[in-house]
Amino acid sequence: MINFWKYQGAGNDFVMIDDRENKFDINDYKKVAFLCDRRFGIGGDGLILIRLKEGYDFDMVYFNADGHLGSMCGNGGRCAVRFAHTLGLFETKTKFWAADGEHEAELDESNTVHLKMNPPGEIEVNADHYFMDTGSPHYVRFENTLENFDTVEEGKAIRHNERFNEEGTNVNFAEVTGDQALTVYTFERGVEDETLACGTGVTACAIAANIEKGMASPIAVRVKGGNLAVGFNKVEDKKYDNIILSGPATPVFEGKIDA
Repeated sequence: MINFWKYQGAGNDFVMIDDRENKFDINDYKKVAFLCDRRFGIGGDGLILIRLKEGYDFDMVYFNADGHLGSMCGNGGRCAVRFAHTLGLFETKTKFWAADGEHEAELDESNTVHLKMNPPGEIEVNADHYFMDTGSPHYVRFENTLENFDTVEEGKAIRHNERFNEEGTNVNFAEVTGDQALTVYTFERGVEDETLACGTGVTACAIAANIEKGMASPIAVRVKGGNLAVGFNKVEDKKYDNIILSGPATPVFEGKIDA
């Protein structure tokens, strides 16, 4: 029997497991995929193990819904912070390890998690899109309107094009809705579908909005699952630091499953 907790951050939902004793087989991708299955398992956009790591409050081990180890997940990171707090691993501020290295985060009195994201390296500025890695690879394209937009078909076509087919990419479509506001829809690799939110995706969109639109920090981002915010400091042209992803991280339920 596996004890689990279910968390969601702006509609991005995750199966959370306290694995501080390292009992979970991280190579058993079929088990992870089963646990993430919405019909036969628990259901989730991904699965997260909380483990211990020397020098850090915890180690976040993230799996995509297809069962394979994934790259950094921003909303998953925020949910991991909230879960680790319930396990007593820190009080208000934490330093933890994830797939893309060290992260810091803070949990405030309203249970909003403020997660420091690692800055992207090279940012591609193309004629009709941006491409950057904000912990996971992201394609960003601005649209005049997202009303009646088919995120799945448009996203799938880009994710499986000649460039991205082998390793995949997350695909984001952004609409400017105010001086410091965006709406973002995302197709995620690993899930291979649209998700209600994507933390690394809205981070990429906020940075792209600063480059293309001159949009100032902080940027409010509406996603299908709720509201997020991205703050940042622009160091120089296409160089950023102190990138903070903020939003809710909410426990949904807990249980046991035979797997």
